[in-house]
Amino acid sequence: MTGDPYSTDEVPSLVDFRNVTVLRNGNKALDSITLFIPLGQHVAILGPNGSGKSSLIKTITRECHPLETSDDFRLTVLGQRRWNIFELRPRLGIVSPDWTKVCDRDVSAREAILTGFFGSAELWPNLRATSDMEDKTERALERLEITHLAERRVSEMSSGEARRVLIARGLVHDPRALILDEPATSLDLRARRELREILRKIARSGTSVILVTHDPVRHAGRAGGEKRILSLARRLNALRCPPSALRISFRKSAASFY
Repeated sequence: MTGDPYSTDEVPSLVDFRNVTVLRNGNKALDSITLFIPLGQHVAILGPNGSGKSSLIKTITRECHPLETSDDFRLTVLGQRRWNIFELRPRLGIVSPDWTKVCDRDVSAREAILTGFFGSAELWPNLRATSDMEDKTERALERLEITHLAERRVSEMSSGEARRVLIARGLVHDPRALILDEPATSLDLRARRELREILRKIARSGTSVILVTHDPVRHAGRAGGEKRILSLARRLNALRCPPSALRISFRKSAASFY
């Protein structure tokens, strides 16, 4: 390891950001953020609306593109700086509010999970599922313990059942990491408890879990493997997070790292 405390050359990384700034609608959503997440680590990101959590996720998934405002700029995902989005998609499972539209479609759970291969809201006539895709879909149904829901319309399911379908959709590729943006929204207490058990099971299987939530301890507290909680007080700004850090700080926002 070099003398640079943020060097990650010898550590396999899921995310390695240095001095990353992202503009959305002309405003800074992320301001000179530096963040390192090793493969296999589970991270919960906690913060209020407008703190930059969703922008961070969209930067990881390459939906948001940063400004190169510094010579000391770095942005890699799974060790690569540049990605074809169609090659990155199967490596990152995404469960976000953007995909709740799948739950409003008149499709079965099996069909909804299959759409994860195409990044679509439903299986359009020009999309053809292969036998390998169908096999992986069956395994995803089994993994989330929803084989009994395979033919049921997602629009007729409870919020908890539909959320399991979305998680299965995110896992259908066997991704290196599962990224969840507020997955417990609209769930009742029983469904939240079941969600926690599902996430613990996924974490223990070796898949990295990045969770944006207002309740990180309950979701991640018993997950297997190394885990961190990133707490954002206001704006995600100038984050400094070397691999071995036990605490992080912001220039303009209070934060803590446990």
